[in-house]
Amino acid sequence: MTDESNGPSDPVVGPQDRRFARWRSSRRILSGPRPVTLYERLAELGADARTVVGPQERPDVYGDGVVAELERRVADLLGKPAALFFPTGTMAQQVALRCWARRCGSRVVAAHPQFHLETHERHAYRRLTGLETVWPTAEGRLPTAAELTAFEEPFGVLMVELPLREAGFVLPEWSELTRLVAAARRRGAVVHLDGARLWESAAHYNRPPAQLAALGDSVYVSFYKALGGLSGAVLAGDPELVREAVAWRHRYGGLLYQQWPAALSALAALNRELPRLPGYLAQARIVADGLRAVLPEVPGGRLHPDPPHTHQFQLWLPYPAQRLTEATLRHAEADGDALFGSWWESRLPGLSMTEVTALTPALSWSAQQVADSFRGFLGLLAKGG
Repeated sequence: MTDESNGPSDPVVGPQDRRFARWRSSRRILSGPRPVTLYERLAELGADARTVVGPQERPDVYGDGVVAELERRVADLLGKPAALFFPTGTMAQQVALRCWARRCGSRVVAAHPQFHLETHERHAYRRLTGLETVWPTAEGRLPTAAELTAFEEPFGVLMVELPLREAGFVLPEWSELTRLVAAARRRGAVVHLDGARLWESAAHYNRPPAQLAALGDSVYVSFYKALGGLSGAVLAGDPELVREAVAWRHRYGGLLYQQWPAALSALAALNRELPRLPGYLAQARIVADGLRAVLPEVPGGRLHPDPPHTHQFQLWLPYPAQRLTEATLRHAEADGDALFGSWWESRLPGLSMTEVTALTPALSWSAQQVADSFRGFLGLLAKGG
């Protein structure tokens, strides 16, 4: 009898496993990256290491070594005097806002009801940090300079999310963005940029990341979204902010013994993916062209924004999310085209939404190929797929 108790167990197969298998076997992927196994991810990390560190480089210890090198690299890219690595962006932003509240003498942050700190962080800014938010606008965009100037409530920090993801990865015109920042400063407020997708925003504006970062007194950036790194974030700003953030990172549990895998992955991703972002934006617009050509056949179907502002945008269709999810899997199985990621019920009755993300796998698609495959997907839906 074979004793299998010491070997790896068979994985539990759930919805994510089913999608993972379908995407790996697909001939083409329209939205998102091609999924990799743990072994493949480890092999990629080894390849990344060979491109960014020497063969004798030791692992970091509490943030020195390769982590410190990442901080220096990002500070330089963003044009800021200092930067600090965090394991998560949520932690980085909680610390930044806490530090600014002390320096400004105000615990009020001018934000937006669709910002990440309102929708995806369980209101940690209030529960852990004791901050309050006010909303100069609730429209699906950033506030305008006029709205901020006329806003009746005081605040110490203006937070700006670039782009505004929940509203469709939307960005204001550059002139409006600079006027917004100037309006905040006229009110004596500091400006913090939620730059989880700042790299992508720079591609939209056709400006270097440092020019966007210069709009903020502090900025947070992520490494695992468009860049495809493992995890992690950096908070950049003036030396006083970063010195105080070091202490608060420790208090929040963010001073890990070793973080070299995330740092190696981030350094390699900056080298590899930053030059590709303008191409991803251009391809997102080609993908949108293909989808748009078919949408008149779908009452209520829409793209937002149209054209896309970044390499990501929203697609809305008049079907339940579960039905769309199942049809996406069945279309991938039948035609070999993995079109979309997750679907969610939207805030509009009768419509569900997915986020379309143009990365390297999308680059092989023409607008006509997108239209043909999308039409086949809709045909499957019409048959009850």
